[in-house]
Amino acid sequence: MQQKGAIKIIEWEDLDKRKFYSLGVFMTLTTRATVYPASLIRTRLQVQKGKALYSGTFDAFCKILRAEGVRGLYRGFMVNTFTLVSGQAYITTYELVRKYVSHHSPSNTVKSVVAGGAASLVAQTITVPIDVVSQHLMMQGQGEHLTRFKAKPKMMLAASKRRLTFGQTRDITVQIFAEDGFRGFYRGYVASLLTYIPNSALWWPFYHFYAEQLSYLAPSECPHLILQALAGPMAAATASTITNPMDVVRARVQVEGRSSVIETFKQLLAEEGVWGMTKGLSARIISSTPTSVLIVVGYETLKRLSLRADLIESRHW
Repeated sequence: MQQKGAIKIIEWEDLDKRKFYSLGVFMTLTTRATVYPASLIRTRLQVQKGKALYSGTFDAFCKILRAEGVRGLYRGFMVNTFTLVSGQAYITTYELVRKYVSHHSPSNTVKSVVAGGAASLVAQTITVPIDVVSQHLMMQGQGEHLTRFKAKPKMMLAASKRRLTFGQTRDITVQIFAEDGFRGFYRGYVASLLTYIPNSALWWPFYHFYAEQLSYLAPSECPHLILQALAGPMAAATASTITNPMDVVRARVQVEGRSSVIETFKQLLAEEGVWGMTKGLSARIISSTPTSVLIVVGYETLKRLSLRADLIESRHW
């Protein structure tokens, strides 16, 4: 009989690194493809003024699907797949920093907070330029009047109507560089750090905390993976709620071309009040819930499949 609360964390030194990285790429790509539509909807909701275009998450989903089709929900997805690099950098940094901190503190909370924050710092440095381009692509279609840059329509030989082709990524990239130079690709970098470092630093300790508490409440024979799958969305909802105000500011800085995080925050507060800070929160939680389930189930399964051969029988799942 397993002792309650005995969820054992698989650490970096327990893993076969070759298996870990090869399986990790597939897991990351699958997760991003699943939750991308919710990320697109969240971005449009956060950038719009009041409820000028969409009244909420479901309304945005229906209008985008009706006007732009399924492809409209995946605008900018191809360029966003380059964040696979940052995903692997995040995982590696998290595990290595966690291992380093363990030499100085036995506290799982301390290890999770420090490693989560450090991992986000590294990942955002890689991700922000990709996000800047993909967010402008997300705003094309119904939301193109809200962004400074617009993809140029190309005349298709086989059709009389105008439509956008795959050259739009190049169009947006060229326009950003022409207008703002290289710095334009790091617009909102500080806002991103102020959003995602706390979010990551909060998610991991809350995740371990909720998983541990659930393990005390659940029957001892309950698979740990189920408890962890429940803990992930709980941690995501908690961290998202706390950090959402900065996420709204980040989206506006990057899409509207603002330069001051503080001024953007003040203007948002003056124009839309405290409720303006909750814009896109439901979409964020909706996207983070399946994301967290997929990440937790995928990541914990990935670590289980990547365990060193001599440790395979030592984990309860």
